[in-house]
Amino acid sequence: MPDLVLGPLLRHVDTSSATVWVETDGPCEVSVAGASAPTFQVSGRHYALVVITGLEPGTAVDYEVHLDGERCWPLPGSGLPPSRIRTLPVGGDDDFLLLFGSCRLPESPDARENRRWGTDALAAYAVRMATSPEREWPDSLVLLGDQVYADETSKATGAWIGERRDVRRDPGTEVANFDEYVRLYHESWSTELVRWLFSTVPTSMIFDDHDVRDDWNTSQTWRDEMERTAWWDERERAALVTYWIYQHIGNLSPDELAEDKTYRAVVEAGRAGDAAGVLGEFADVATQEVNGRKGTRWSYRRDFGNVRLLVIDTRSGRILEDGRRSMVGDGEFEWIEANAGGDYEHLLIGSSLPWLMPHGISHIQSINEVACRRPGRRGRRAEWIRQAADLEHWPSFRESSDRLTRMIRRIAEGTAATVCVLSGDVHHVYAAEATFDRPVEARVYQLTCSPLHNRVPRWMRPLFRIAWWRTPAGLLRRWMLRSGEVRPLPVSWDKIAGPYFGNAVASLRIRGRESTMFIERAEQSADGPFLSALPEIPLSR
Repeated sequence: MPDLVLGPLLRHVDTSSATVWVETDGPCEVSVAGASAPTFQVSGRHYALVVITGLEPGTAVDYEVHLDGERCWPLPGSGLPPSRIRTLPVGGDDDFLLLFGSCRLPESPDARENRRWGTDALAAYAVRMATSPEREWPDSLVLLGDQVYADETSKATGAWIGERRDVRRDPGTEVANFDEYVRLYHESWSTELVRWLFSTVPTSMIFDDHDVRDDWNTSQTWRDEMERTAWWDERERAALVTYWIYQHIGNLSPDELAEDKTYRAVVEAGRAGDAAGVLGEFADVATQEVNGRKGTRWSYRRDFGNVRLLVIDTRSGRILEDGRRSMVGDGEFEWIEANAGGDYEHLLIGSSLPWLMPHGISHIQSINEVACRRPGRRGRRAEWIRQAADLEHWPSFRESSDRLTRMIRRIAEGTAATVCVLSGDVHHVYAAEATFDRPVEARVYQLTCSPLHNRVPRWMRPLFRIAWWRTPAGLLRRWMLRSGEVRPLPVSWDKIAGPYFGNAVASLRIRGRESTMFIERAEQSADGPFLSALPEIPLSR
């Protein structure tokens, strides 16, 4: 009898449909809430994305998972509430709650390692959610990168890899292939609390660098260095193949899945045999640059009544060849700009990397981008600094950053109440409000929450605080503009909350045109994980 290996994960939910993702240990028919789908195979592993239609708007439905008619979810003995699909009401919802955060290492069986990483904010949230009324449950969860750490494996995964190959050779205990990536997802998503949370809260995802490797696509120099190794091609291909399976397809609506040529080809090949070849070719094309464009688009959009979520790929879509630097290619930016317009009251832009950063860090990144273009030793030194200090956020792609700023300003001049850029990556939590060179109607914010489950070394915390200080940042700005090589920024911003440190999860509660941000820090007691609330942050006028 087939068994459930991972999942169920509740992914796309709208007013009348939902998708549920699973991994099984063999080929079978997967049934969820009256809908079913056969599994497809990739490299000997079996997956299904069940599309459920005909649901009633604004309702909640408990569900089970059956494999070939046998119930396998919920797990026997689970004391958690039933997994549930809650559809959106027609015409929007005056009370919408969205969670977000990034950077989540797995829970470790090694006590010392687990203490160093702290309490998992998602596990703490699941504990509270399991004993809360359904009306208090979040409507959506957005994971903004570093769902797995391919370059910083746990002790358990490092030992597992060491049993299968010689870790004295590169890439050591970093993951190297498809099976090792699968191990990361199993390790990260199999714990009881997080598995239940994923089965009940519709989840959107996007990758960041550690899903592949630290500094992924920082620059063409970085890519050239990686491509000279013997192991990089297989590593990047495995990263994109597993990302497509475990994260990307769940971001798509049923209509988008029906139109997606790659999804159709994988399902067809994977039901008849094995789709590894199809996905391998797809991953190879996805990394190629042609005339300032990439071979695939990972960015996507979701609508929740009066709220639009527009998630931007800030990693794989970068254009780096021939000295041209762009956060995403021309075609993808055109798609982003087209989908930023519409009939909504709140625009949420999901970007794993912050648009607005601590002022000092932002100015340094813009300066460094110019310095890296210089010939000879000075340019090489600047490139070394760029990679060593992770200077590869939006401010280090100034052309793209300015284009994003112009788009946000244009939206803010319309009828929206708020425009919020949701981000992670930088291992602290803060909120900043933006202003422009002319008045706008909407309030515009950078909202950053990281990490969910990781740590920032204590010696780095003062550096983040100093980077927000106005005086050193102002000196940097004057020096930057005096050089004449860096344009004045088309946006100003002021920090309104933070920086906060420690594992945390953020949420946005939206009621009509009102919006409020909540930050909750994960703590541990003898009774288990719990959340400690920080001061709430009103975002509306």
